[in-house]
Amino acid sequence: MAIATINPATGETLKTFEPLNDVEIAAKLDTAQQAFEKYRHTSFAERSQCLMAAASILEQEKADFAKIMTLEMGKPYKAAIAEVEKCAVVCRYYAEHAADFLADVTVKTDASHSFVRYQPLGVILAVMPWNFPFWQVFRFAAPALMAGNVGLLKHASNVPQCALAIEEIIRQAGFPEGAFQTLLIGAAKVADLIADDRVKAATLTGSEPAGASLAAAAGKQIKKTVLELGGSDPFIVLETADLAAAVATATTARMLNNGQSCIAAKRFIVAEAIADQFEKLLLEKFTALKIGDPMLPDTDLGPLATPDILQDLDQQVKTAVKSGGKILTGGQPLSDISGNFYPPTIIIDIPIDAPIAQEEFFGPVALLFRVPNIDAAIKLANATPFGLGASAWTNNDQERDRLITEIDAGAVFINGLVKSDPRLPFGGIKRSGYGRELSIQGIHEFVNVKTVWVK
Repeated sequence: MAIATINPATGETLKTFEPLNDVEIAAKLDTAQQAFEKYRHTSFAERSQCLMAAASILEQEKADFAKIMTLEMGKPYKAAIAEVEKCAVVCRYYAEHAADFLADVTVKTDASHSFVRYQPLGVILAVMPWNFPFWQVFRFAAPALMAGNVGLLKHASNVPQCALAIEEIIRQAGFPEGAFQTLLIGAAKVADLIADDRVKAATLTGSEPAGASLAAAAGKQIKKTVLELGGSDPFIVLETADLAAAVATATTARMLNNGQSCIAAKRFIVAEAIADQFEKLLLEKFTALKIGDPMLPDTDLGPLATPDILQDLDQQVKTAVKSGGKILTGGQPLSDISGNFYPPTIIIDIPIDAPIAQEEFFGPVALLFRVPNIDAAIKLANATPFGLGASAWTNNDQERDRLITEIDAGAVFINGLVKSDPRLPFGGIKRSGYGRELSIQGIHEFVNVKTVWVK
């Protein structure tokens, strides 16, 4: 993929970038290593001051940053504004809490004094996706920088201006030269970066194949990785649920980021007793959504990020229909407007054992299933190779406890939208990846947990 800004709402190429050559990449690595040797000795107070400054820059210039996001990957402008604001929140969270999260922990043993100390690893490579081009980066960068690490960002090739803007934010915030650098390179260069001795660990948010490739390259070098990959998240609605609230949240959960979110609800699993009503209300919500220019404030659904994503989604819908599914609304790309637009789509009657029922649909397509009881709901929810998030709706305490315990996922939200929160660990199981971001667990991923014993 060329490194370029291509407006997904129009197909127009706005700006192209020349990838870094090997000499330039080597120079960036040298700069990163030199920066780490000095930066690792800075105090938490110094790091916190810089991260607080980054939060202020994000808030002051959020309109400009949001516009870049919308032009490069098509998310509605109002959602882009919210994303920038959330980045400021995660910066402040780690600026305020990192010192406590990484403080020495005394452990009573047979020593005169024994404790655990957390120390930075060094240069960390972040391979990040286009769908949340600011948030995904800052939820890595904030804890990594506060821990004393330095970062190298290999961002998705269709959001180069976002990548460069983030580097500039961190530079303007007062972090040392080389503490965080953007590498405008293709995916083929990632394995070489991981093989370089100066790179100590890597994190990736993206597709399952991309995660497997990075993990294999890191495994050969025996280097730590954190992976946040895809999801086919269930959205379970049982008989005692607040149906109106569930339907409203279901619409938001499926259309979030134009349907292009790992933790977007994708499989709607509804108790048979209320399925007719749920289906009717969901159809009303979907057909009322406004599709169009993502820069307009009243747009609900913008374009998919690239033509390939549109084509892949369309093929999945066709496969679902061939498998026995029935389309209630939508079902094919919009041909009356330019850009990568796909309408809100609901598919019912897909056999639960059809292979397509286990796939991740990365776009505004909802798969609706009916189940007789909670046992069938949990079984279907777990019938996928993914395990990122799950939303479940019930007002029955026993059902709630079973859903929390028995759903195979990194997160279970009861009567609410699955979302990431700096205060809570975020990540998945099974083929959705491993490791955790955010909270105290996130900052502990890229540190040396050093045991100290003194007598």
